[in-house]
Amino acid sequence: MRLSRYFLPVLKENPAEAQIVSHRLMLRAGMIKQSAAGIYSWLPLGFKVLRKIENIVHEEQARAGHIPIQMPILQSADLWRESGRYDDYGEEMLRMKDRHGRDLLYTPTAEELVTDIFRAHVGSYRDLPLTLYQIQWKFRDEIRPRFGVMRGREFLMKDGYNFDLTKEDALHAYNRHLVSYLRTYERMGLQAIPMRADSGPIGGDNTHEFLVLAETGESEVFYDSAVTDIRLGSREIDYDSVDECRAVMEEFTALYARTDETHDKAKFAEVPEERRRVARGIEVGQIFYFGTKYSEPMGATVQGPDGKPVPVHMGSHGIGVSRLLGAIIEASHDERGIIWPEGVTPFHAGVVNLKVGDAEADAASEAICAAMAAAGLEPLYDDTDERAGAKFATQDLIGLPWRITVGPRGLKNGVVELTSRRTGESEELPPEEAVKKLARIYEGHLVRGI
Repeated sequence: MRLSRYFLPVLKENPAEAQIVSHRLMLRAGMIKQSAAGIYSWLPLGFKVLRKIENIVHEEQARAGHIPIQMPILQSADLWRESGRYDDYGEEMLRMKDRHGRDLLYTPTAEELVTDIFRAHVGSYRDLPLTLYQIQWKFRDEIRPRFGVMRGREFLMKDGYNFDLTKEDALHAYNRHLVSYLRTYERMGLQAIPMRADSGPIGGDNTHEFLVLAETGESEVFYDSAVTDIRLGSREIDYDSVDECRAVMEEFTALYARTDETHDKAKFAEVPEERRRVARGIEVGQIFYFGTKYSEPMGATVQGPDGKPVPVHMGSHGIGVSRLLGAIIEASHDERGIIWPEGVTPFHAGVVNLKVGDAEADAASEAICAAMAAAGLEPLYDDTDERAGAKFATQDLIGLPWRITVGPRGLKNGVVELTSRRTGESEELPPEEAVKKLARIYEGHLVRGI
């Protein structure tokens, strides 16, 4: 992609309405534009990152054996009346009527809708276990939307729903989701700590939130600092193994880590004093087990081994896909702009031509872009007439992890400059070696998509 042809409306000044770093940098980097309070248009750069995050979620859900579907944004209120949640959910739910006077709602979550799908098509315990999920836009009418995509009214969310014959099976699904979420977040360059939380309007007794530590987090969190030393890493987990998934769950939740709603002062006092931490966290996902809360009132039963109808045990599992952009930026930025982790960067490197119009510099830049494309990498080629300082400032602002700088002086010596956005360190390499090094860096980071 040539920058001269790309739609990248960067801002030089900090927008007055942006209160936190991620909102400010997303506006300045031309990633989003507010359409209404808490509702945003996603511009090309932001949309590319959104799709990268979405595809990582799809890949990890597929790895765990979960099946994607797509449900409508508008739901019938009748389903929510069946479950008893229509009147209980509160003013966050956007309600409306169609031209025939039928009550509809804009989806805030989809337990009722997916339960209706299940009860219409699944009748035997032999069809279990089953986990269906979607990545779909949701709407919750926040009383005070703020902080950009971190607390918007319209948001993109992955919501998954498991159906199991017994509580034990459903708790395995719960543990399986925890493992898949840990891997998902780590691929995005994040450490998201599972913390015991409150279930809110979803319901149920078992629930963990995944929180990224950040000064601007909306939740107060209490934790044992030793939890920040645990990583899933590259280990392979058999998602069908009850023991392996339970072991990961126990490893990541044995130490104290809770949100303010479930904080227990007595248990926190048992943590060694030097390891007690109180901080802020950004919620980026949550998993629930709620048993037969929806299946019993909605008649979602299967024929059990003894031939008798059994209400299925269920859970739901969400990841805030659009919110993750803000969380990643909050966790990874400096005074110059965003620093994207390799797993979610919109472009794999910026190629900066310091002398556009110079035949040798133009040819070398285009050859580097072609070599990157051949290696499965996507460059953003700055072929504009801007000064070098302005080009570098734009690259720093939009946060691509790597930059290849091409100029006549370096080309005389047969080299270009490869610079890390995170460390600021540069090295001079022949153009083909710079591309080979990028290819090695991105091994394991390329996202296939659904």
